Amino acid sequence: MPTENHSAENTDQTILSVRNLSKTYGKITVLKNVSFDIKRGEVVALLGENGAGKSTLSSIIAGLVTPTDGSMKWQGAAYSPATPSDALNAGLGLIHQEMRLLPELSIAENIFVGRLPTRSGRIDNFEMYRRADEQLKRLGLNVSPATKVKYLRVAAQQQVEIAKALTLNARFLILDEPTAALGGEETDKLFEQIERLRQEGVSFIYISHRLEEIARIADRVIVMRDGELVANFDSAKVPVSNLVEAMVGRQLDRIFPHLPAPTHKPLIEVKNLSSAEGDFHDVSFTVSAGEVMGIAGIVGAGRTELVRAIAGADPVKTGSVTVDGKVLTLKSPGDAMAAGIALVPEDRKLQGLVLDHTIGNNIALGNYPRITPRSWVTPTEIRNFATTAIKRFGIKGSADQRANELSGGNQQKIVIARAISSGPKIVILDEPTRGIDVGARSAIYDVIAELAKQGMAVIVVSSDLDEVLGLSHKVLVMARGRNQGILSGAEATRHAVMERATA
Repeated sequence: MPTENHSAENTDQTILSVRNLSKTYGKITVLKNVSFDIKRGEVVALLGENGAGKSTLSSIIAGLVTPTDGSMKWQGAAYSPATPSDALNAGLGLIHQEMRLLPELSIAENIFVGRLPTRSGRIDNFEMYRRADEQLKRLGLNVSPATKVKYLRVAAQQQVEIAKALTLNARFLILDEPTAALGGEETDKLFEQIERLRQEGVSFIYISHRLEEIARIADRVIVMRDGELVANFDSAKVPVSNLVEAMVGRQLDRIFPHLPAPTHKPLIEVKNLSSAEGDFHDVSFTVSAGEVMGIAGIVGAGRTELVRAIAGADPVKTGSVTVDGKVLTLKSPGDAMAAGIALVPEDRKLQGLVLDHTIGNNIALGNYPRITPRSWVTPTEIRNFATTAIKRFGIKGSADQRANELSGGNQQKIVIARAISSGPKIVILDEPTRGIDVGARSAIYDVIAELAKQGMAVIVVSSDLDEVLGLSHKVLVMARGRNQGILSGAEATRHAVMERATA
């Protein structure tokens, strides 16, 4: 395994130097003696499992967290930001994995919040919208900067976060899972923008669980495990298996589980379903008991809108949803849940969790009848029920710990655990491994295969095409809100899917 590269920190090329950074919370050490250098115009991938220390390290560099020990230099001078403003003023910005936008404000207002352009003492709306529109076009987001953020899907919100950082003219950007909610086309545009900026001398720390994209965008790779820097690869042209082994400390191939043959008993049937908002039109499919159907398509194809409608979260205009031979009347998510449909939404923070509640309470939501037949539930019963799910899904936390104290990947596991603990007939997972590290993905894949073995119908929506192909008996391809075909067996290939997704 490559050893740490102790390059000289006083070279003209070094823009950020980190030396022996450590962080402890009481008796818990989350970061231990981390040292590395980053050069001007360099893209360095920072990898590690959830809980490896990546977020803590990024937060220290960005002024969100104060280190317990260690030092940093920025452009040759001592650097110790006390606040994010200190970091931004110095030219360093952090784009979080979880969006931190204000939903009631427009895109332009979110981009320039706290630094609105003014003219003669008043907000210069024309200049604000002009500059915001310029950044949106650079990222390929074709939407009015006057649009309120609450009307945007997750992928578009992520691009607004990126546009916000680009307007800061930062010389160093930390991108935390920037492509987690992006499709192939949006990812390509982001990479083009990163390449242009690095040619201008902007440096990047690039955090991602999509290891296949590291070789495309990064110059080299550093890997963390259990709060320590354990590997420093001088090139990003490293086999994914080597990166995974460095991250988890053992060999771990990305192997999808064997799926048993499905039954011929239709469990859910969707006929000619159309969105009341025009997001999808005339979609039909059937998923049998024990079958896994993947839904593929580029961002904006209507995938999320479709599964939300099936789960009763969005209204439909025409068409029907039948479960176990019974046509459903879906006026709310409660109607779908009563019929045995469970949805794991793509936005875990806004739609899947009560962040200031405990893990136990989050897992218990909607599962009280399964916890006890009585009309009241005790804290001990909730704790015991949640502890079983925590162990099953490998959640790094206790039942009494608040959900907002966990990493994004562990928060995602809570949402999945709650949905599956309800014992549904149909499980819909929208981006089930978004923000989840490679070591934990295999556990989620095994759960999906186990659900199929138990006779449930499983629908998986993912922007990771390999994931869709590897997990599914058949694949529904969507483009511009329409069903472009259902592929199964040998006909379900990357080429066949993308050909239809871009038709």
